[in-house]
Amino acid sequence: MAVLRIALKDIRQRLRDRSAYLWGIVAPLGLAAIFSLLFSDLATNALDVDFAVADLDRGQVARTFVDQVLAPLDEQGVFGVEEVPSAETARLMAADGKVDAAFVIPAGFSAAAEGGGASAIEVVANVDSPIAGQVAQSVAGQFVGEINAVGTSLATYFTVLGRAPEPGETEGLVEAAMAVPSPLGLEEVSAASKELTADTYYSAAMAILFIFLTVQFGVLGLLEERENGTMGRLLAAPISRRSIVAGKALTSFILGIVSMAVLVAGTTLLLGASWGNSLGVAILVLAAVIAALGVMFVVAAFARTAEQAGNLQSIIAFVLAMLGGSFFPVAQAGGLIEKLSLITPHAWFLRGLGDLAAGGGAATVFPAALYVALFGLVTGSLAQFRIGKVLSP
Repeated sequence: MAVLRIALKDIRQRLRDRSAYLWGIVAPLGLAAIFSLLFSDLATNALDVDFAVADLDRGQVARTFVDQVLAPLDEQGVFGVEEVPSAETARLMAADGKVDAAFVIPAGFSAAAEGGGASAIEVVANVDSPIAGQVAQSVAGQFVGEINAVGTSLATYFTVLGRAPEPGETEGLVEAAMAVPSPLGLEEVSAASKELTADTYYSAAMAILFIFLTVQFGVLGLLEERENGTMGRLLAAPISRRSIVAGKALTSFILGIVSMAVLVAGTTLLLGASWGNSLGVAILVLAAVIAALGVMFVVAAFARTAEQAGNLQSIIAFVLAMLGGSFFPVAQAGGLIEKLSLITPHAWFLRGLGDLAAGGGAATVFPAALYVALFGLVTGSLAQFRIGKVLSP
C-alpha cells in the first residue's frame, strides 16, 4: 500500500503541473508529425520533378529519345516533360527553377549516333534540385549507353566482315540492333520488407526517445524529496526504504506505459503509422520502459540534485537516440557507427518493429525485446549499489 500511495501521489503531482503531458505525449507526437511531413516523400521514393527538353537536332535518334523515352515517362506520371524551342530557353528554365532539370540535344546528334561521330546530350540541373539532376543524368546516360552499345556492335560486325558499310546499310542495321531485347534486365518481385514507412519510423523513433525523458519524473522524485525536506518524513514513517524506491519506480513505469500506449494509438490514428502485431508492439513497449527506467536509476544514483539528474538524463537520452537511429537510419552509415548503434536499446527497438513490419508475429520481436530489457535490467542493477545514498534526509 505504501508503494501505491507514493506512486499515486507523484502521478497526481505530474498531472497537475502538466509536465507528463508535455514530455510524454505532446512533444513526441508533434516531432513525429514534423519529421513525417519532412521525410515522407523521400522515404516513399516519391519525386515531384519537371524536366524541359530542347531538341535542336530533330533527327531520328533525337526524336526517339524525346518521343519514346521521355514522353512515356510523362504520360505515366513519373515526371513532367515540357519541350521548348531553344537551348537557351531550356537552360534559363532550369536556372530560374521553372523546371528541375533540362535536356539539350545538339544539332548533329542523330548523324553522330548513326555514323560513329561524337556528340552528347547536355543535362542542366537547377542548383536546388540535385536529386532531379541525377535522375535526368541517369535517364540520358541510359539512352546514350544503348546507342554506344549499338555503335560498338556495328563496328564489330563490319570488322569481322572486313569491309566498310554500303550506302543505306547502316540505318537498317541500327534499327535491327535497337529492336533486339536486352539479354539482362531487372524484375520487381514481392518480398517481405523490414523497412518501416516514414510515418511509422519517426513515430517509433520519437516515442523511444521521449520515453527516456518521461520516466524521469518518478525516479527524480527521490532527489526532489531530499531537496524539499520530505525525505526525512518518509524515512521516519513505518515503511521500508525499498517501498520508497519501488513507489518512485512504479510512478515512472506507469507514466512510461501510458505515454507509449497513447503515442502508439495517437500516431496510428493521426499520422497513419503502422506498428504491426499488437502483442509484439506491447512486448517492445514494455522492454523500452524497462530500459529507460534502468538508465534513469543510474542517473539518480550518481546525481547530487534533481536539476543535475534531469540535465544528465536529457543528454544521455539524446545521445542514445542519435546513435540508435531516432533521427536518421544509422545503419546506412555503415562501419563503426552502425556497430556502435547496436549498443543502444533504440536500435533494437526499431529493429524489432522492422520484424513486425515484415509480417512477423510476437515471437519475432523476442531477440530485440530481450536485449532492450536486459539493457535496463543491467543498468538498473548497477544503480542499486548506490541508490541507498539518495535515501537520506
